[in-house]
Amino acid sequence: MHTPHPPLPYTLAIFDLDGTLVDSFPWFLRVMNEVAREFRFKEVAPDEIASLRGAGAREILRRLEVPVWKLPRIATHMRRMKREHLHEMPLFDGVPDMLRALNAAGIRLALVTSDSEANARLQLGDNAALFSDFACGSSLFGKAAKFQRIVKRAKVRPSEVIAIGDEMRDMDAAQSAGIAFGGVAWGYADPQALRARHPQMWFDTMGDIPRLLGARNAP
Repeated sequence: MHTPHPPLPYTLAIFDLDGTLVDSFPWFLRVMNEVAREFRFKEVAPDEIASLRGAGAREILRRLEVPVWKLPRIATHMRRMKREHLHEMPLFDGVPDMLRALNAAGIRLALVTSDSEANARLQLGDNAALFSDFACGSSLFGKAAKFQRIVKRAKVRPSEVIAIGDEMRDMDAAQSAGIAFGGVAWGYADPQALRARHPQMWFDTMGDIPRLLGARNAP
C-alpha cells in the first residue's frame, strides 16, 4: 500500500537576494569605503570586517557613524552603482537547481530585497520566471512590512511561510512578520553569529535548502 508523503510545512519560501542568491559581498567590500567617503561616514579597516559581520544592522550603523537620515540616499546610490557592476556579482553555485527543485515540489517562491526589481531580475536571469512575487526596494529596516505584504498576497497562513536569508536583520524582520526564518552559512553575516540566534532552519549548503524543505527531487 502506498504511503502518502506528509504535507510540506512551508508552501512559500521568501528569499533575500544579496548574500543569499547572489554573491555580491566581494563587490560590496570593494566599494564600501568609496561610499563612505561620498556620504561622509567612517571607513572600514580590513581588520574590522570580521567583527562587523557578527553585528546587527543597528550596531553596524552606530559603529560606522551613519546617520539614519542618510540611509535612503545611500541606498539609492548603491542601487545605481550596483546596476553598473552586475556582471561582477554571479549567482552562487547551485542556485538555479535549488530554485527549480523547490518550484517542482510545489513550493512558491518570492523575493524581498532592498535592491530594485530591475536589478534583481537581471541578476536572476531566466530564474526570475520561477518567482511568483517580488517586493523590492525595501529600506534597511523595512523588510518585515514587505514580508507581510507577500504573505497577504499569497493568501497563505504565516505558519506556512519561511524567509531565507543571510543577515541578522532578515531574521529580525521574519520574527516581526510572524514567519519562520532559515539562515544560510554563506553571505554577509558571520554564520556562527547568525546561527547562534537559533533560526528555525539552518542551511550549510545550497543543496540543503530543497532537501530540508522536503523537495523530493532535491539536487
